[in-house]
Amino acid sequence: MAEAHPVGFQWVMEAKARGAKIIHVDPRFTRTSALAHTHAALRAGSDIAFLGGLVNHVLSNELDFREYVVAYTNAGAILNEDFRDTEDLDGLFSGYDPERKQYDVTSWAYEGADAVPAAGKREEGPRGEQHHGGEGHQSSARAESYGSGGAAIGAKPRIDETLQHPRCVYQVLKRHFARYTPEVVADVCGIPVEQFREIADAVTRNSGRERTTAWVYSVGWTHHTVGAQYIRTASILQTLLGNIGRPGGGILALRGHASIQGSTDIPTLFNLLPGYLPMPHAHQHFGLEEYVATDAGSTGFWGNMRSYAVSLLKAYWGEHAQPHNDFRFDHLPKLTGDHGTYTTVKAQLDGECKGYFLVGENPAVGSANGKMQRLGLANLEWLVVRDLQMIESATFWKDGPEIESGELASTEIGTEVFFLPAAAHTEKDGSFTNTQRLLQWHHKAVEPPGDARSDLWFYYHLGRIIREKLAGSTQPRDLPVQELTWSYPTEGPTADPSADSVLAEINGHGPNGPLSAYTELKDDGSTTCGCWIYCGVRADGHNHAADRTPGSEQDWVASKWAWAWPANRRIIYNRASADPAGKPWSERKKYVYWDEENGRWTGPDVPDFEASKRPDYVPPDGAKAQDALGGAEPFIMQTDGRAWLYVPAGLTDGPLPTHYEPFESPVDNALYRQQDNPARQTLDIASNPYNPSRSSVYPYVFTTYRLTEHHTAGGMSRTLPYLSELQPEFFCEVSPELAAERGLENRGWATIVSARTAIEARVLVTARMKPLRVRGRTIHQVGLPYHWGPNGLSRGDSANDLLSVVMDPNVHIQEAKAATCDIVAGRRPRGRDLLDLVEDYRRRADG
Repeated sequence: MAEAHPVGFQWVMEAKARGAKIIHVDPRFTRTSALAHTHAALRAGSDIAFLGGLVNHVLSNELDFREYVVAYTNAGAILNEDFRDTEDLDGLFSGYDPERKQYDVTSWAYEGADAVPAAGKREEGPRGEQHHGGEGHQSSARAESYGSGGAAIGAKPRIDETLQHPRCVYQVLKRHFARYTPEVVADVCGIPVEQFREIADAVTRNSGRERTTAWVYSVGWTHHTVGAQYIRTASILQTLLGNIGRPGGGILALRGHASIQGSTDIPTLFNLLPGYLPMPHAHQHFGLEEYVATDAGSTGFWGNMRSYAVSLLKAYWGEHAQPHNDFRFDHLPKLTGDHGTYTTVKAQLDGECKGYFLVGENPAVGSANGKMQRLGLANLEWLVVRDLQMIESATFWKDGPEIESGELASTEIGTEVFFLPAAAHTEKDGSFTNTQRLLQWHHKAVEPPGDARSDLWFYYHLGRIIREKLAGSTQPRDLPVQELTWSYPTEGPTADPSADSVLAEINGHGPNGPLSAYTELKDDGSTTCGCWIYCGVRADGHNHAADRTPGSEQDWVASKWAWAWPANRRIIYNRASADPAGKPWSERKKYVYWDEENGRWTGPDVPDFEASKRPDYVPPDGAKAQDALGGAEPFIMQTDGRAWLYVPAGLTDGPLPTHYEPFESPVDNALYRQQDNPARQTLDIASNPYNPSRSSVYPYVFTTYRLTEHHTAGGMSRTLPYLSELQPEFFCEVSPELAAERGLENRGWATIVSARTAIEARVLVTARMKPLRVRGRTIHQVGLPYHWGPNGLSRGDSANDLLSVVMDPNVHIQEAKAATCDIVAGRRPRGRDLLDLVEDYRRRADG
């Protein structure tokens, strides 16, 4: 966090100054480690074993916050008697199809409460693809649509509040994690037993009624074939300890950019609509009612999904969206499968994807398997690049590594590249949504230079021109574009659309003007809202994202600094900060609580609950949406109002996290016969070869990471002289022991080889990289910052060229933090000799 998120890390330092203990778990000793009380060096790709060991420590020693767990989680829910755990099937869950490498999730359900659409009918595609599991669910990354709530469950489960039933979640959880002992953690992760015990003791002693522990993870946790399950394991741990919905607790997901949270909220993902509404599927959603019935739970706030969806459709198509035409639901694009970035690259290689927009990304060096990316770009008819600098993705056709190796020739690449200069964040108005869910408005400081324009300008005017060209069309396919609401006021000599007007559209309007909360949204077409979770950011017509009341002039929750979704709530699920009767768990952790005298929930934050719903409220039979949640069910986006320790539906690779080895691993799986994630996604094409697991040809682990002085793929930093001077050259970090083993000299050169390619880097011999004892032998790790490429002032090979594309089956994110390689002294070969070297390695590995 200090290395890659230094602005946010100031608050960690403030907490440390007030007595907080900081524990850093990372393969490398970094600037964060230097400021932490404890650094635990673990093997890249082994985090579930580490976190699972903590969960086992909590359960086996009965250190869970029992009252919280019984009242607020699904620990007592009884599971289907057909369910079989990895403990029964040696690393697999019940329902696995080895031919399709996918799960039928039916047996994972609660007893008597199957995960089915609210309409009561399991929706299936043409190949029997089930909505909450199976190929259709996985191929379109539909697990990601549960970003603000779990999958819909047909009924609330039967609960055993004693937690003794052998099939209740609590007992299944205990059995599942029982083998994750401190000794196993040491064997898998390389963390010594005593250090693990110290960390486990610190985490549990700092959790309960009086104290809370916070977990902070960075983007790297998602860069694994089990990335979603990494975060699930942390969620299980935090929920067992009562650290969710309470001040000082929670899980903070650090983001790689200032508004990555915003780009998933609004979003920029192929499988989501704004506010985590799932993108409709062509084989399931033939109308609005089917769409809502499939994905909306009948209970919890997702029960209002129709209001959220209709208000969005009204924002898109305005007066054209009417009840008689299903509010123009048919105008929405429909998924037919996976349209993620790596599938798109494959389509480029296959000649199916003809054109490509690159906006603020640089896949030629910033995505996994850079060669595959560049070969895809070379097979396009046209490419539009909008960026601040002439990045590698715009110049690959003349100076990419494949030009030097002879694999591509500039004169034979037919891709027409359009480079359009973009305005920087200081050169435009708008908002960032940060990792804390805060929408913070930034005002234009200076005008962009020359022809540089904002993203808002580009998309607005591109849309305007397309609409003008289609104005006279009678083709039905053009109607969605013709009927779009597209009337934003423009400002200044370059006719920039008003960013505030876009925020107003996102906030939404009703008959009486701007809306104040998502609870005001209607399903009859009387309200518009571009993103339901952002509704209220312009309540009363005021831009609350621009609120800037100094901390000295308000309380510690600081609700008058910017605006947090939803409803300016700073801690979500904060009803859990009080006990079932509505009383604070402790005075020390008092936050949101029931005021009996005034008949309302009160406290320094906006209650994450209807303010007047009594803690002893019992829903009447047949109650729907939020009215179906009791007064002691704080997890209001879940259909049962409880936190899920076990996931009965919605994930594609298991209802519980399980340690699997990275797809490319130097060791066997110590816990199960199943080596790697059985549902992981591979891209089996010639340009994406894999290293065989446990290969002596690729004996070392490598992991990629960020540096403070550079930013992601380098386009914003390698062109700046001061930053380039601070980190002037691509390098690799190796331990003194590995340096001795391979004859590497500090500040000399090393060649790092995988089945994809070989790259060269300056050698930094440092004790920050620590040899680890794993599975009875020494494992060495090579650290590679991924910021470099051939352009700019500071140049070098790209670490991401070494990576393959193998993905998490839930969200299609690549495994970039754990793979295998070889490392040898000296510079890499050039031209055809480089290809011969890589081919020789592949031949030896396959033999």
